[in-house]
Amino acid sequence: MNYTQTLEFLFTALPAFENKGATAYKPGLERITAFCRHMGNPQRNFFTIHVAGTNGKGSVSHIIASVLQQAGYRTGLYTSPHLQDFRERIRVDGEMIPKQKVVNFVDKHHDKMVELELSFFEMTTAMAFDYFAQSDVEVAVIETGLGGRLDATNIIVPVLSVITNIGLEHTDLLGDTLQKIAAEKAGIIKKSIPVVIGEADERYNAVFEQAAAANRSKIVYAEHAFACEEQRTEGDRQHFRLRRARDGRAFDIQLDLRGNYQCRNLVTATAAIDFLHEETPLTISRRAYLEGTRDAGANTALQGRWQRIGERPLTVCDTGHNAHGISYVAEQLRATPHKALYCVIGFVKDKDLAHILPLLPREAHYIFTQARTERALPAAELTAKAAIYGLRGETVAEVPAAVARAHELAGPEDMIFIGGSTYVVAEAL
Repeated sequence: MNYTQTLEFLFTALPAFENKGATAYKPGLERITAFCRHMGNPQRNFFTIHVAGTNGKGSVSHIIASVLQQAGYRTGLYTSPHLQDFRERIRVDGEMIPKQKVVNFVDKHHDKMVELELSFFEMTTAMAFDYFAQSDVEVAVIETGLGGRLDATNIIVPVLSVITNIGLEHTDLLGDTLQKIAAEKAGIIKKSIPVVIGEADERYNAVFEQAAAANRSKIVYAEHAFACEEQRTEGDRQHFRLRRARDGRAFDIQLDLRGNYQCRNLVTATAAIDFLHEETPLTISRRAYLEGTRDAGANTALQGRWQRIGERPLTVCDTGHNAHGISYVAEQLRATPHKALYCVIGFVKDKDLAHILPLLPREAHYIFTQARTERALPAAELTAKAAIYGLRGETVAEVPAAVARAHELAGPEDMIFIGGSTYVVAEAL
């Protein structure tokens, strides 16, 4: 098989959540455990940091990986979904897995993957573990796909677990309350392995504390370890002042990722990095931390986080796609100076629009669209649902045409926002 045929096999022969939604979700660790055993358990060849959470886990994973790279470690990074290229999911020192490595892996293990009926995500996870081991990776940052307890990544035994926050998402699979979802995410807490919690919340703290106590694992609340005292934007970077609680020490940090919400992600990542340096075999200097955060986006090629893709009109895209994430986006839209606002918006069918649509600004002109995936909610249906919440605009079924329409309407002092779905952002980029 060539690379194109290999991708076709992965996306069609193996169920992919990105395409099929909940019908492709295969919970349980039996298949991935059996497959990794068949490969010689490559995931045991390097240190890992395991990152879960409803929002922010991608940004937190990329920031930690960038700092580890800067500290001189050969660093693996496994995230999902991808925006433009499948290989974005698997990186070593910021570089994507080569196409030939993807082809070789599938050629070598094709029969076993079919025999075990692996899901797309299970196969991709195993591919990452195998590639990291082959590449002499010293430490890898591994982001969960969905949930935690039954996620394919949960066969690793990390040196640190990180849970960013909890919001209502995938309620059909993870549970319909914050406590139930927290219990699924808490499933990544392993015996005697410490866990950093990014955003404390009295509605679910007890769930994490019980899981940590049962596993005799130390629990660190990031917001108790570090406080963000200042945040401002200058040029292409945000500037922060963080203060460490245990000794009052201040850190003046630059970050090349935009979005006010990155303050929360930076605090979470910083607490994790501080813990790694203080209490694991990894050594991370202050310089590595400052340089790694400064160039986090550049080092890891992170896209789609309040990313500016045009000026006059200011054009921004963001992959926030659930109520928790959209609330941050709406806050950022209100804080960004503009004349008129044009929003190119599309969602997938399983989103809880009753909680998402009321968060969006009513004064904007909406161009409702749909991405090229069978999971996409039809644009006409979205238009009708949005009208119930006072969101008005027009329907343009294809994303490129919807973006072009926004540019037709917007003047130089206006703003265009593109989002609602990772797939919409991917097509816009």
